[in-house]
Formats: sequence, C-alpha cells, structure tokens
Amino acid sequence: MELGPIRLGWMSCLLLAFGLQALVHAAMLTQGPFNRRANRWLAALLVVLAGMLTPYVIGYAGAYDAWPWLSFAPFAVPLATGPLILAYLTALTGGRFNRWHLAPAAVQFAYQTTCFLLPMDLKSAWAGSVDEQWIDPALSIAALASLIAYSLLGLKLLARYRAWLAANRSDDGLFAAGAMRNVLAALAAVAALRLLFEIAERLFGPFNYFDGYPYYLALSAFAAFLGLEGWRNAGRAFPALSTQTSPPASRTRDWRAQGEAWLARTRDAGWAAEPGLTLPDLAGRLGTNTSHLSRAFNEGLGRNFSEAINGLRAEMVAAALRAGAKADLLTLAFDAGFSSKASFNRAFRQRYGMAPSAWRVSDHESSAVSGS
Repeated sequence: MELGPIRLGWMSCLLLAFGLQALVHAAMLTQGPFNRRANRWLAALLVVLAGMLTPYVIGYAGAYDAWPWLSFAPFAVPLATGPLILAYLTALTGGRFNRWHLAPAAVQFAYQTTCFLLPMDLKSAWAGSVDEQWIDPALSIAALASLIAYSLLGLKLLARYRAWLAANRSDDGLFAAGAMRNVLAALAAVAALRLLFEIAERLFGPFNYFDGYPYYLALSAFAAFLGLEGWRNAGRAFPALSTQTSPPASRTRDWRAQGEAWLARTRDAGWAAEPGLTLPDLAGRLGTNTSHLSRAFNEGLGRNFSEAINGLRAEMVAAALRAGAKADLLTLAFDAGFSSKASFNRAFRQRYGMAPSAWRVSDHESSAVSGS
C-alpha cells in the first residue's frame, strides 16, 4: 500500500496492527472497573510500546529515506519499559510507585527531542560522529540492563506479595500466582531475547535495520499480551499489600493447642467454605486479633493462613467423596470454598499426598474391598 512517498509493506503493516492494538487496549484499560491506578500505569506502558514500534513501522516503509528530518524523532523511549512494569505491579498491590524510576527515560526523551530539533546538517554530523558510535550503543545496553533490573525488582515484589497473601487470605492463588507471574515471565522473555540480539551483534557484527525485525515482532506480542492480561485483571479488585504490623503476641500460650482449637471451631462453623475468607475476618469471628491467630497457625500448626484454611477445604472435599458424592471434583472444590482448580489441587496434594482424582479412585477401591 503506497501513501505518497512511502510504501507500507507486510513488515510495516504487521507492526502497525500490533501498535494500534496496543493503543486500543490502553484506551480500554482507562475504563476498567477496578485497579484504576494500576490500569493507568499499564495504559502508559502500552503507549510507550506502541511508540517503540513506530520507528520501525515507518522505517520499513521508507519514511526516513523520504523525510530525513524524521531522524531522532522521540517516538521510542525503551528506558521507560521496565519502570512502567514495576509501576503497574506496585499499584496493583496497593503500593506507591516512586516516579524517580522514570528519570532515565525522561533523560532519553529529552536527548532525542533535542537532537530532533537540531538543524539538518548539524543533526547528520552528530548522528555520524557521536550518536552511532557512542550514544546509541550505550542506550541499547542501558535498556537491556533496565529490563533485567526491573524483572528482578518485580520478582522481589511478587515474592513479598505472595507471602502476604498466603498469610492473610484463603484465595491467595487468584492474584499473585497468575497475574503478576505472567507479566514478569513475559518481561523476562523479552529481556532474554534482547540479550541474545546484543550477544549476536557482538559476535557477528552490527545488524542492519531489517535484522532486528524478529525482536520487534516479539515486542509486539509482548504488548498484545499485556493488553489482554491487563484487561482481564481490570475486572478483579486486587487486595492491597498491608505494611501495618500487629501487636506482639503473648508468649505464654500453648500455640499448638490454641491453633487446633481455632481450626476445629472454623471447621465446625463452616467458615472455611467462604471463598474470600481473610485473616482479619476469621480473627474477628474467633474473638482474637490477627497477630494471635497468625501465630497459632504458623508457630503452633506450622502452616500459614492459606494452608490452614485450604487444608480444611480439602478435608471437606474428601468427606464429600467418602459420603458418595457423585459431582465432579471441581464442583466439590468450589462448594468447599476453593477459588481455583490450581489452589484445590495444590491443597489436596499437600493434605493427602496425591491428586484428588487419584485419591477418589483409591478411596473407591478401598471401599469396595472393605465392602466385600
């Protein structure tokens, strides 16, 4: 497709489609019902990714040959990618993002804008003598280092959030295990691919404009994934990571006996069957505080809150199977309060040492033997 002096071939059109998709997802995210602050950060990231694709959309179409003055146009700011991922995850967990993380991206944007505004002869001289030899390689290495560093910072936040969820919620698997892990895995994949390209350039010499196309296809897929994952998460309110500390627990109690007593009361009252049961909810019903309840489970029983409650739910499913329940396992799991198939399978294995399907078969076989 020809547009004046440029020609949009398949390479440009494919990247253009992904870039437009990223912008559409960004607009949709601003209308999401939950996690509005996180959604705005993710929308900003999608705009940045669309900007990173833009030089290649127009470049493969010959725009820079037709209009040399476009060189240094500040479309792409790759140093913003890692910080915006961290901003999204931080906001998703209820934290406040330090905007100073975006300072390197601001410097990169300011540099590109300044060069873009230079007279054409000075711009060409600067590009050939300084930018191509020193600035551009340094920015490429800085962008790669940023992706790796923010992947590690994201993993640290994920580990902290997972631990907090397990200690405070019985539906912890709904949140950090899937959404945050998937985003970080995609970011790590992009960083790994970028690293491979950097190594290949050092081994085999500089790549030309077309050699980097596979990386930008991967970046397009990354943008599409983030848009879809972000929209899926926009329909679920993520619990905020609390930084408050509970009052110190008493040292004089028998925490094992207390934990067993509170767990038995929770079992008898049927509270474990409530999917969104939290540590503060249960502490209030038991007439204690979160510090005492957490200590009874952790020190007394050797289990965090999620493990203790999901263990009761696994027992409920096993009891239903022993009673001859004919419903499928997932229905029994949801009836017992599990929020996902993954959390059900994990809790059942932890409690009984085997998958629920295998346990159902073994239980039926043992019942048949005892009946004969």
